[in-house]
Amino acid sequence: MASLPPLLPLPSNPNPKTFRRRSLLLLSSSAAALPLSAAAEDPPSPAVTDRVFMDFSLCPSFLRPDRPLAPDLLSSCPDSEPLGRVIFGLYGKVVPKTVANFKTMCATSSYRGALVHKILEGEFFAAGRQGRREKGEVRPPPDLVRNSETVDPKSFQLKHWKPGTLSLCLSENDDDDEIRLNPEYHNVEFLVTTGPGPCPRLDDQNIVFGAVLEGLDVVTSIATIPTYKPAERIRQFNDFAEFLGDERALNARALWNRPLKTVFISDCGELKVAKPLLSPSLP
Repeated sequence: MASLPPLLPLPSNPNPKTFRRRSLLLLSSSAAALPLSAAAEDPPSPAVTDRVFMDFSLCPSFLRPDRPLAPDLLSSCPDSEPLGRVIFGLYGKVVPKTVANFKTMCATSSYRGALVHKILEGEFFAAGRQGRREKGEVRPPPDLVRNSETVDPKSFQLKHWKPGTLSLCLSENDDDDEIRLNPEYHNVEFLVTTGPGPCPRLDDQNIVFGAVLEGLDVVTSIATIPTYKPAERIRQFNDFAEFLGDERALNARALWNRPLKTVFISDCGELKVAKPLLSPSLP
């Protein structure tokens, strides 16, 4: 019986570091070849139940000393320059009271003439501060519902994870204490995130109730408007004054992040939807 040839020895790896490097390269190549669905996906947006629109414009003459006095900003701005229309989709099944009040403010044109009074670069802009209409502030109608969602933890489940997120201002609210202490007070100030990324510092402190469906380019153009930014020395002086309890420090900060161009809501309203969760008939 013929003898079998001896088994050949397995090849040895004289350089284990080379083997490890090759393994890592193979692993990294495999990971890069994974489909995008394997990566982390954006969270799904809630169903849109209602749609409203806002037209934004510039008022170049608003800060002129010879501007004619008028009961509201619209009638005192003869040279307005349109920026465009933004259409918001609202999440009425998530926060119905917040959505109902916002819809009422738009349907009754209560936001018309309201200034975009604050722009934070790379984060958001805010509008709807309450006060005198001739100053570009708003006065809510008397038929708004009492919004208990502002103290309900379930109302804060949605996050500010993308540009164009529409949110009710709570931590970022700029209404005067005198107005907020009124027993009939209704918070109607809102913010819109401008991107380019998410704004997590707003999470769990402001109520997300909608998002931009059309007109994100208008939001982006508003975000590029320059704002008032105090020098570092003024900031330090303000911090020291606040530490001492000087109320003038807070008043001075109200001017920070004000846009240097006057942006206002020139028109607003509700878009009628034939069936819930379907596309609307635009006006």
